[in-house]
Amino acid sequence: MAVAPPKLVKETEDSSLLPFVHDIIKCLDKDNQDVHEELAKLKAKIQEAREQISNMPGIDSSPLEQQQQLAKLREQVRTKNQLLQKYKSLCMFDVPKA
Repeated sequence: MAVAPPKLVKETEDSSLLPFVHDIIKCLDKDNQDVHEELAKLKAKIQEAREQISNMPGIDSSPLEQQQQLAKLREQVRTKNQLLQKYKSLCMFDVPKA
């Protein structure tokens, strides 16, 4: 079973909602009329977060399926590490001294 590579999210992308909430509170404190605009920004950010969550790999798998996949991958890593150690111990990689 092949697993699609995860889509990378820009590291600089901020997914915090706190700045939007802060801007809304500032607008309310100043009796500013831009409250609706700030609320629309918050709503758009929440919708964007929902879309990112729905696009995450494995979101359609049950927790049990995810645990099984994790166990399988850990076993593969363990096997590959054992093979790597075995090949290292064969002394084939020793460079002859000139």
